Amino acid sequence: MNGLILEGGGMRGVYTAGVLEYFMEKNLYLPYVIGVSAGASYATSYLARQPGRNREVSIGYIHHPDYISPRNLLRKRELFGMDLLFDELPNQLVPLDFDALHAAPEQFWITATDCVTGDPLYYDKAELGSDVLSLVRASCSLPFVSPGVIYDGKTLMDGGISDPIPIGKALQDGTDKNIIVLTKSAGHRKKPSRLIRSARLFYKRYPGLTVALEKRWALYNETMERIEEMEREGDVFIFRPTDDHGVTRTERDPVKLEKLYNQGYSDAKRQYAGLETWLES
Repeated sequence: MNGLILEGGGMRGVYTAGVLEYFMEKNLYLPYVIGVSAGASYATSYLARQPGRNREVSIGYIHHPDYISPRNLLRKRELFGMDLLFDELPNQLVPLDFDALHAAPEQFWITATDCVTGDPLYYDKAELGSDVLSLVRASCSLPFVSPGVIYDGKTLMDGGISDPIPIGKALQDGTDKNIIVLTKSAGHRKKPSRLIRSARLFYKRYPGLTVALEKRWALYNETMERIEEMEREGDVFIFRPTDDHGVTRTERDPVKLEKLYNQGYSDAKRQYAGLETWLES
């Protein structure tokens, strides 16, 4: 079974949106899809077969006053307007085709972090029903700038804290070849966070979360070492930006975002013949 693994990265995820746009054009759908944070969010439009939607919601609405705003942080303790992103946009402004999403034959797993234990949790589209966006919202809830999401008695946050690139989960579920879409350039590694002391105070109710945040950099780097070795062995096919165009996790410049989106699209187009050969080998 072939799989598709989508990293998070906030607004850097527009690169992923560009890659998925080309996949939709080529009618390429993998039987197993797992997304983290922004990767999970962009997977919904992909699996619902809605070309152009990811670009519209991520770039077309970037200047909406509630999209990314310090005012949100003051009023709601969230930098990103989560109600806009996971209610108004998918239900009213740029409707997500929920029927098509649920009818899609592909498995779709959403990765989140349990704030109490600090462990990753994985939720299957087939079992979520109308709660899909609640779990995507949880997966996108970044530390310090978003509150946790309560689901099934658990407080959940950003899946990237506990499993930034869930290759282990994909292999455990039976995939043998995985396409991985990263949002950072080759060789990127994380450094220990300078916010650990703040995290211990800010999240003192959630010791598991603070431990996960403290170990996040090492987990990410270990995972990158693993998938880069798998890439050398021909076991995974990776898309990654060669130039991030200065896009940050909270980027609001539509010109920069458009450049990174277009790079994702052009990278997918340029590498597609090689990808087909790899998938058939």
